[in-house]
Amino acid sequence: MQVEKKPFKPLIVAFCCNWCSYAGADLAGTNRLNYPADVKIIRVPCSCRVNPLFILRAFQRGADGVIICGCHPGDCHYTTGNYYARRRMTLLFSMLDYLGIEKGRTRVEWVSAAEGQKFAETMNSFVETIYSLGENKRLEDLRCKTE
Repeated sequence: MQVEKKPFKPLIVAFCCNWCSYAGADLAGTNRLNYPADVKIIRVPCSCRVNPLFILRAFQRGADGVIICGCHPGDCHYTTGNYYARRRMTLLFSMLDYLGIEKGRTRVEWVSAAEGQKFAETMNSFVETIYSLGENKRLEDLRCKTE
């Protein structure tokens, strides 16, 4: 019995803040700007609400890349939320490096509500990076098998 090899189709998880990045994604859609359907957007109240465990869980469940999008520093709806997110993600990314997950598989971007074009470009470049890295096999032994 020969197992058929499926073409690589990455699973990308994007955590987007409600006030800026999610609105930027909405603007990208309204303006009919293309970005891959491989990106699954999760709306959060603020980028600081993204717990590092959410990112670890995404990788554990099979994500090939995770991106966090928030308001530009100084423009946060909750005043300093994105500063906390930036600090927290810097620490997490060094831990992911220790776990063996390549640096390119995670990213933090600041996208405002008026930057639909930037949102689409960011997602396209991130998906391109993930395609070049290939499938995330580093955490395969930790994944929850559903099949």
